[in-house]
Amino acid sequence: MRKKNLIGTASLIFIGIVFGAILVSGFGWVRPSYGDVKIGASKPPVEQLNADAAAFNNAFIQVAEKVTPSIVQIKVVSSSKKEESANPYHFFFKMPFGNEMPQEREGGGSGIIISEDGFILTNNHVIENATQVTVTLHDKRVLDATVIGTDPLTDLGVIKVDAKNLPAAYLGDSDQLKVGQWVMAIGNPLSLASTVTAGIVSATSRSININKDQYAVEDFIQTDAAINPGNSGGALVDLNGAVVGVNSAIATNGMTQSYIGYGFAIPVNLAKSVANDLIANGKVSRGYIGVSIEEVNASTAKALGLGEPKGVMVQSIVEGGSASQADITEGDVILKIDGKETNQPNELQSYVAAKRAGTVVKLTLFRDGKQIERNVTLKARDSKDSKPVEIASRMKKGKDLDAKEINFESLGMSVRNMNDEELEQYNVKQGVIVVDVKNYGKAFNQNLFTGAVIVSADRKSVNTVSELQSIFEKKKGQAVLLKVVDGQGNSRLVGLEIPQ
Repeated sequence: MRKKNLIGTASLIFIGIVFGAILVSGFGWVRPSYGDVKIGASKPPVEQLNADAAAFNNAFIQVAEKVTPSIVQIKVVSSSKKEESANPYHFFFKMPFGNEMPQEREGGGSGIIISEDGFILTNNHVIENATQVTVTLHDKRVLDATVIGTDPLTDLGVIKVDAKNLPAAYLGDSDQLKVGQWVMAIGNPLSLASTVTAGIVSATSRSININKDQYAVEDFIQTDAAINPGNSGGALVDLNGAVVGVNSAIATNGMTQSYIGYGFAIPVNLAKSVANDLIANGKVSRGYIGVSIEEVNASTAKALGLGEPKGVMVQSIVEGGSASQADITEGDVILKIDGKETNQPNELQSYVAAKRAGTVVKLTLFRDGKQIERNVTLKARDSKDSKPVEIASRMKKGKDLDAKEINFESLGMSVRNMNDEELEQYNVKQGVIVVDVKNYGKAFNQNLFTGAVIVSADRKSVNTVSELQSIFEKKKGQAVLLKVVDGQGNSRLVGLEIPQ
C-alpha cells in the first residue's frame, strides 16, 4: 500500500514537471490572459531630448498655447450684391455652407483680437457686404460683431464685439522677417476651430496679382505652413508668438480650391497701419507718391548706367501728384525710401500704403549717374485720376499695321515709320511703330510687342526708323533706354541690349 502511494506521488510530481515545461516552452497549448501581455518597448528610443531640441519643441507648444486664445472664428451672413466670381479671394477662404448662391449666403473665416475691448482684425473678403457677423471666441462664447471698416485695396477689415479683457495678440515687426524663419499659422480652416500648422517663410514681398484693382497693394509673405479655406484673417506668428502676418490667400490647383504647398499673408506692419485708420476714421486716408513704376532688370540697368539691377524705375508721373511737385522725373530710379531699400514695385507700394496723406518721405534716387535725394509730401489719391499710381506699368497690345520696315534681326524686332493718322491715333508727336516681334528674342524678353510705338531712344526723340537705326549703331555692345507707348496711351521705359 505504501509502495503504491509512493508511485502515485512520484507520478503526480512527474506530471507537474511535464506540464510546467509545456507552459515555459511556448508551444502555445496554454495561453496567458490578455491582461498579462506587455506591449511596446520598456523605454523610448531617445529617453531625453537634448536641451536644444527640447527648447525648439517647447517653443511651438508655448506659442500655440499663448496665441490660440487670441484667434477667433467668424461667421458672416452677406448679401450677394455682385457675383462671387468677381471676388478673387472668395474660393480661397470664404467658406460657403451649402451649394446654392441665394441673395444672402453664409460664410466664414478667422480673425485676430487686437485690443482688449473687442477690436478684431480680419480680411475684407471675409466680411465684405456683411449683413450679420458673429464671432466665436476661444472660450466658446458667441458674440455679435459690428463692421468698423474695410479696405479692399489691402484686403483688410476691422470688426468689433462688445466684450472686455479679451486676450489681445502681440503685433510684431514684419520688416524683420527673414526667408527660412519658422512661422506658425493659426486659424479655423475648413471650420476646424483653433488649428495650428507650422512651416517657414518661403519668400517676402511676393505679388500674386490676385487683386486686379490698379491701386491694389500686394506685398505678401509666402509660407509653406499649411493654410486652407477658413484660415482667412487668421494669424501668421513667429516663435516668439508675435503676429507677423494676416493669412489671406493660397496657391491652389483651381479645382479643389485647397492648399497645395504655399499660402500668403499680409505683412502685419501694413495691417497695423490700416487697422489704426479704420478704427479712428472708418476708412483709410492713404498717401500716394503719384508715379507709375516698374522693376529694373539687367538690360534696363545697363541702359541707365546703373551698376546692377536694383531699385524701381519711374515710368510716368501723375499730373498734379506729389512727385510732380518734388522734382521726380520719368526715368528716375527709386533706390530707397526713408533709408529702406526698395527693389520691387510692391515693396514701395506696401511701404507707402502704410503712410497717411500729408506724411513726408525721403526718396533716394539714381539720375544721370548720380544719387540724389528728394523729400516728397504724400497726397491722397484724387478719385478723378485715371492713371495708375505706385503700380507696375501694364501695357496692352495695339493693332498690327503694315508698311515699309527695317528688320533688326539681332533684336528680333521689325519697325516702320508712322503716318500722320497713326500719330494722331496714338496721341504722340513722333515715333516708329513695332510691326513684328520674334518669340524669345531680345525685344520679346523685354516685353516689346507688335503695335508698340517707340517715341525715344537713349533719351533722344525718334522720328524715323533711320534715326532709331543710327542710335542702335552707336550703342552696339551697350544698352539703350527706349520710351514706348501703347494704343491706350500708356507709356513705359525699357532697356534693350544692342549686340555687337
